[in-house]
Amino acid sequence: MIDIKEDERLSKLNHSCAHLLAQAVKHLYPNAKFWVGPVISEGFYYDIDLGDYTLTEDDLEKISKEMKKLAKDGKRIYREEISRDEALEKFKDDPYKIDIINELPDGEVISCYTQGDFTDLCRGPHVDSVKECKNFKLLKVSGAYYKGDSKNKVLQRIYGVCFDDKENLEKHLELLEEAKERDHRKIGKELDLFMGHELVGPGLQMWLPNGATVRIELENYIRDKELKLGYNHVYTPYLASTELYKVSGHWDHYKDDMFPAMKMDNEELVLRPMNCPHHMLIYKHKLHSYRDLPIRIGELAHDFRYEASGAVCGLERVRQMCQNDAHLFVRPDQIKEEVSNVVNLILDVYKDFNIKDYAFRLSLRDKNNTEKYFDDDEMWEKAESELRKVLTELGIDFYEAEGEAAFYGPKLDVQIKSAIGHDVTLSTCQLDFLLPERFDLTYVDENGQKARPVVIHRAILGTFDRFMAFLIEETKGAFPLWLAPVQVNIIPVNNEYHLEYAKKIMKKLLDKNIRVKLDDRDEKLSYKMRESQASKIPYSLIIGDKEKENETVSYRLFGHKETENLSLKDFEKKIVNQIKERK
Repeated sequence: MIDIKEDERLSKLNHSCAHLLAQAVKHLYPNAKFWVGPVISEGFYYDIDLGDYTLTEDDLEKISKEMKKLAKDGKRIYREEISRDEALEKFKDDPYKIDIINELPDGEVISCYTQGDFTDLCRGPHVDSVKECKNFKLLKVSGAYYKGDSKNKVLQRIYGVCFDDKENLEKHLELLEEAKERDHRKIGKELDLFMGHELVGPGLQMWLPNGATVRIELENYIRDKELKLGYNHVYTPYLASTELYKVSGHWDHYKDDMFPAMKMDNEELVLRPMNCPHHMLIYKHKLHSYRDLPIRIGELAHDFRYEASGAVCGLERVRQMCQNDAHLFVRPDQIKEEVSNVVNLILDVYKDFNIKDYAFRLSLRDKNNTEKYFDDDEMWEKAESELRKVLTELGIDFYEAEGEAAFYGPKLDVQIKSAIGHDVTLSTCQLDFLLPERFDLTYVDENGQKARPVVIHRAILGTFDRFMAFLIEETKGAFPLWLAPVQVNIIPVNNEYHLEYAKKIMKKLLDKNIRVKLDDRDEKLSYKMRESQASKIPYSLIIGDKEKENETVSYRLFGHKETENLSLKDFEKKIVNQIKERK
């Protein structure tokens, strides 16, 4: 799916179409007030105050009709630069525009765009004529807090998209429809994978039994891989003293993304946003020789970050997450080998999950942003050059992105294209010379002298929450057999005659640690089969007279119409092997 925001022509076209939308709304609702109408990856939106009136789908049709009429009229779009006083006078009846004008820094050029009888405050740029905006579609309307703050008024947000021609518009709409069907929130609800509740709070999801089963399998999968590679797993507290984050530097650089500190007696505690400070102390609690390194500390760790309530989204963006986290304490001469091992582990995992559409990004600091990044030019130059050198020597294709580093060091991010076209950071590998200094970490080198280790921060699956969202959308909820919450659904044709044999099959499969469901409800076979397919269970077994007499099973794979027959023994062997091989 095209990222409209990243396409210069489409970005200009969609921004112009947002103004066309606002003009049509103003014609139909003369008292409308307008805040902002930016371009987004999927098209555009405009936030509008219509007083007490709430838009419906029928209203969107009326607005579309008016937009088409205006586009056909084909008025040219003109840009005009005006003074701050002129702008305040021109938009004096719209408090939202006045607020924008007042927040503009002194000396900034103020411009507006006019098309026919409508003028809007805007930086631009725009297309030459509204006629170019004729191939559009209004998608939906929803509520949005003014400035994203839940304390403010709810405005009405109208979403739309625009293309140069009808054919590309229709293709894009088809992809949007596909994305809607793949939305992990929709599928998560249908398959009982996870849920949220207003009494718990936004961004705090609860994993239901089906989703928890998938997550347990994912945790076991990555833990087993790490143990084979020499990782040692730990558990650390969800809380820590604020002093810990002051030592690490997170308090200065990350405090706004943390939950507020809890003050009790003489203590000040905070929910941890990340695990690296804890792991630094685990390394430090005993003396290490150069022969001990590398030391690889892993944790499936719960972290907490304060996301605005309007920004949270299903499992993709949450306030409590579980990270597949690890910190590698290495000698400088081990950096290349350990980074290489991390990259190989990433590629091995992607092969297992059939992830093919990805790119490596070297994320660097913005030298001018001393607030976001720790201010030590020498450290940054050393870390960035080291990581760049290692990636080059390993023959890894990568591109560079300034301003995307962690506050303490550069990182290798793996950017994944999800099934619905989102660009998602999945795995990371970060090189850190700073935290070993701040925590005074050492080891005894071959000369008996104290030396400073280097820390490699890495996450392979990222957070289980975001990886689960990615996986749901990638598979449409039809998980591979080894991950499926229920792997086999046994359906006796007639409970009176076939239930006993069905229970025997169930026991045999359970003894092999296969996740089995027995559907012994008094319902028609066709109904139970439809439900089994709707639940996306990989194997549905149909047990009737023939199967009972011959000690066989008849099975239907999810998404297939044909039925296969095997002996019970061969079926057991088949499914055990498929699970073992993660097919």
